[in-house]
Amino acid sequence: MFFSSPFKLRDKGIMGMNQRNSGYIGRYNPRKLYPLVDNKLKTKIIAREANVTTPALLGVITIQAEVEGVEQYIKETPGFVIKPAKGSGGKGILVITKVENGRYYKPNGSEESLSEIKRHVTDILAGLFSLGGSADVAVVEGLIQFDNAFDGFSFEGVPDVRVIVFKGFPVMAMMRLSTAASDGKANLHQGAVGVGVDITTGAAINAVQFDKPVKYHPDTNKELALLQVPKWERLIYLASSCYEMSGMGYLGTDMVLDRDLGPMLLELNARPGLAIQIANGQGILPRLKLIESLGDDHGMTVEQRIDFCKKHFSQNSPKLKI
Repeated sequence: MFFSSPFKLRDKGIMGMNQRNSGYIGRYNPRKLYPLVDNKLKTKIIAREANVTTPALLGVITIQAEVEGVEQYIKETPGFVIKPAKGSGGKGILVITKVENGRYYKPNGSEESLSEIKRHVTDILAGLFSLGGSADVAVVEGLIQFDNAFDGFSFEGVPDVRVIVFKGFPVMAMMRLSTAASDGKANLHQGAVGVGVDITTGAAINAVQFDKPVKYHPDTNKELALLQVPKWERLIYLASSCYEMSGMGYLGTDMVLDRDLGPMLLELNARPGLAIQIANGQGILPRLKLIESLGDDHGMTVEQRIDFCKKHFSQNSPKLKI
């Protein structure tokens, strides 16, 4: 295994966990606001109030007595997602991509019975997937029909775009592509592919899997350099506006693209990971420090903040660097 010295990492502008926690999360994210982003249901509520598009809410199950009624939310849909409101890291998310004659099918084609779905909801209520193991509620959402532009870029799952938003500025972005190794989930630690995305254009600039460079999707063999996020202007605008919506200064916004509804907010993360730097092939610190140098009274609108980032953080190339 290769280890780089702290001095080399610092020279490359790489931010470590301690610096992230104390210098940015602890400093810019008020503790009183954490429930707004740690609870997916509360996030959905404030997003709707701010006119930020989110996946359709089909229903909410809050107590065990309501579990038997889950069928009313899912029987008339072509597909759905059931997730814990306080889950993290993709844990406890059940995705059903096809409903046919009262039978439910997961992305890999395996069948999930109604009794198994109810058992999963019960596990969510018991806090099996929630932060700290506390009691939770189950959120039932409509299935995202991902944009055809991503055909071949993801395997048995919906790709998403993580944008780090600092004080309202979109400073760095990546797309997470599910793989067989990640079990159809867009989780880098489980084996999803991370593709660094140019803030200016939405084009691929770098790609990694398990922190190692890759040029092709491991399951579909799709050339990752061809990745171009459609409707990028709308996506980056929604991500940036989450600053005003949440009040969080250092935020990870997870965006998805529905082929009919366009970009929408999937969830917010008050403790976004650091792997986005590996996906982009560069550190995030210089960008954060430049934003800090502007002070708190810069008076910029969402559009002006985006233009600032496009001017200063462009990669100037749609090609993969590795």
